Amino acid sequence: MKNLLLKITAAGLIIINAGLAQAQKIDAKSKKILDDVTANYNSKKNSYFKFSFGSGMNGKVSKTETGIYYLAGDKYKLKIMETEQIFDGNKIYNINTEDMEVTVAKPNAGSQMFSPINYLSSYRNDYNVTYNGKKTVNGVSADFIKLTPVKSNGLKHVYIYIDSAKKQMLKLEQYGNNKDIAVIAIQEYKENQQLDSQMFSFDKNKYKTYLVTEL
Repeated sequence: MKNLLLKITAAGLIIINAGLAQAQKIDAKSKKILDDVTANYNSKKNSYFKFSFGSGMNGKVSKTETGIYYLAGDKYKLKIMETEQIFDGNKIYNINTEDMEVTVAKPNAGSQMFSPINYLSSYRNDYNVTYNGKKTVNGVSADFIKLTPVKSNGLKHVYIYIDSAKKQMLKLEQYGNNKDIAVIAIQEYKENQQLDSQMFSFDKNKYKTYLVTEL
């Protein structure tokens, strides 16, 4: 895998802010559910997600990869296939073990960094939100919420499935205007773990043989 950021951008999972203010509709039930989940995650010292990331076309997932994601405040670490991504609160480090490359960059002001739960914040500005009832996800009765872009951003709609009893996200499905699909399903969740103090730090001494590029 060449570059996770490029891959995720192609799948639409880095979300660019709409920029222009437009009429937005968010129903109260959906807002409460999403805000409760956000508050639950934000109340934790740290969170761990093991997830599957599926992608495909015409509504069918043809490739699935497993990833893990650690979150603590505004810092995170993501690992998926041959790529590791670290955000230390200041810079993003993309480490590709296959190509032995590291790219370092500051996040763009108008973009959100990758997260299995990024829609929990981006919905507030960029999407119309409607509650669509209940659906079963892996045996769990989930609240089914639909997000539709306020402004054209390449997406047709996004579905989010929430376990309201635990105030946790179970799955999201993202459908593009070009008929592509991206699915993130949370397989395991842990919170308030004892993490290594260097979890969100980049140790350049470990990558002396890598090509390091600072953007």
